[in-house]
Amino acid sequence: MALATTIHHGWPSFARAQQVAGAEAGGGEEFETDRDAFTPATNTVAPRENLLESSYSFIDNRFGPESHSVPELLVRHGLTERFELRAGWNYEVGGGGTVSGGEVGGEDFVAEQESRVLYGGKYQLSDQSGWTPRSSLIVQGYTPTSGPSNASTITLGEAWGWEFANGWRWDSAFRFGTGFDEGDYLNQWAPSTVLRIPFGERWNAHAEYFGIMSSHAASDFSHHFASFGGHFLVTPNIELGMRFGFGLNEQSARYFNNVGIGWRF
Repeated sequence: MALATTIHHGWPSFARAQQVAGAEAGGGEEFETDRDAFTPATNTVAPRENLLESSYSFIDNRFGPESHSVPELLVRHGLTERFELRAGWNYEVGGGGTVSGGEVGGEDFVAEQESRVLYGGKYQLSDQSGWTPRSSLIVQGYTPTSGPSNASTITLGEAWGWEFANGWRWDSAFRFGTGFDEGDYLNQWAPSTVLRIPFGERWNAHAEYFGIMSSHAASDFSHHFASFGGHFLVTPNIELGMRFGFGLNEQSARYFNNVGIGWRF
C-alpha cells in the first residue's frame, strides 16, 4: 500500500480534510489532539496557535479503589513550525494508575488524592516522506501541588507514524518516565500503537494497544490494555472524543472510560 497524504481515488485523507477545514476557518493546517488516544499525535501545534485539551478518566481497578482523574488539562502553544510549549494541571482521587498518555510518569501508585502541574515541550523531528515516518519528541516534567508526595518526575517519549493513501493512520509511541512508589523512585516504560480510521471529514475511530511497565519499584507491575474510541469535529477548531478499554492481564484494571475535548484558538 503506497504511502501518501494526498487525495487517492477521489477520497480525501482525514488529515487533508482537516487541513482544508482549518484553512477555511483561518486556523492552522491540521488539528490533532494528544488526548484523543494514549498514543500522542505526531505533529506539533502551528506557530502562534494554541490548543487546549481536557478530559476525564474513570478506572475500575482490579485491586484497590476505583480512580477518577480530571481535568487532565493540557495547553499547547506553537512557538515555531516544529516546536511547542506545553503546560497543564490534573487532579486524581482513588487508586493509582493512569490511562492518559499525558500522565505517564506523573502519578504515584498508592490510593490517594493528589494534584500536579505538568510542563515541557514537543519537537517535530521529521515529516513523512516515503517510508520515513512523521515523528515528534516529547519531554515533560511533573510537580505535585497537593497530596502526600512532593517529588517531581519526568517523562521522555517519541511518537512516530504514517498516513496511508486511503487516509488510515498508523501511529506508535514509546515513553520512558520516572515515578514514585512507597517513598522510592521507579522507572516506567510505556509502549503503544494505534490505528486511526476516518469516516468522512468529521468522524474518526481508532483501535489501540498500550502498556505501562515498571522497574525498580517496591513491587514491579506490568499493565496491558486494549482501547477503542473516536472523535467528532464539531467545528474545524473543536473536537469531542471518547474512548474505552479493558485490561489484558490480571495486574491491569478491569476497564476504563475517558471523555474529552480539544479546542484550537
